[in-house]
Amino acid sequence: MTRLSFIVGVVGNIISVLLFLSPVGTFRRILRNRSTEEFKSLPYICTLLNSALWTYYGVTKPGSFLVATVNGFGVVVEMIYVTLFLIFAPPTMRAKTAMLFGLLDVGFPAATVLATQLILKGDLRIDVIGSLCAGLNIVMYGSPLAAMKTVVTTKSVEYMPFLLSFFVFLNGVVWTFYAVLVEDYFLGVPNGIGFLLGTAQLLLYAIYSRRQRPSKASSHHLEDEWQREQLISSSSTNLEEKNEA
Repeated sequence: MTRLSFIVGVVGNIISVLLFLSPVGTFRRILRNRSTEEFKSLPYICTLLNSALWTYYGVTKPGSFLVATVNGFGVVVEMIYVTLFLIFAPPTMRAKTAMLFGLLDVGFPAATVLATQLILKGDLRIDVIGSLCAGLNIVMYGSPLAAMKTVVTTKSVEYMPFLLSFFVFLNGVVWTFYAVLVEDYFLGVPNGIGFLLGTAQLLLYAIYSRRQRPSKASSHHLEDEWQREQLISSSSTNLEEKNEA
């Protein structure tokens, strides 16, 4: 069982790394054009917050080396993305990005660490951190609901690229299975929701995929938007170590 949970965890980490790197094409475009154009920084700021909290969870909970390392990787990647926004965004967007970064990625994590270290101890500290991370992931997993509603309304998958929907589904499957193996409900609840939403997305795609395809420009823009939404939920895929089983 220990070996199986470790193998599943490694597979989940590989998927998580791919999800963290999924917006690379978008940022190559930003570098090439030296402008963030109409892209928004909020999804990356939220993902950085999520990764930072899961890293803290992995460091705090014994035997959670995989949690800390893969989310630490996510922190580095998201910091690069946010930095590019601070460099290439228009003045208004740059100021907004800096304010949100200071509030959500510096202030909130610092307050969380101080509060949990000074007030809480032992398992209670781990439970509070895990609950906070899981709650944030559940909220973030709900981000595609608006796009799914639009698909049903327009009867078109224009707003829901297949590969990203598939990765959400695969991500949820792997980490829900892992959560069962290691009996971790902090991991199981958000990823179980992600699995259900991923399944619903694939079903919608199967139903409406034969509709008229959108224009190339529209598809490119919408896929960029969807990538940013899905990236937010990637951090919830990283929990526990092989000795948890």
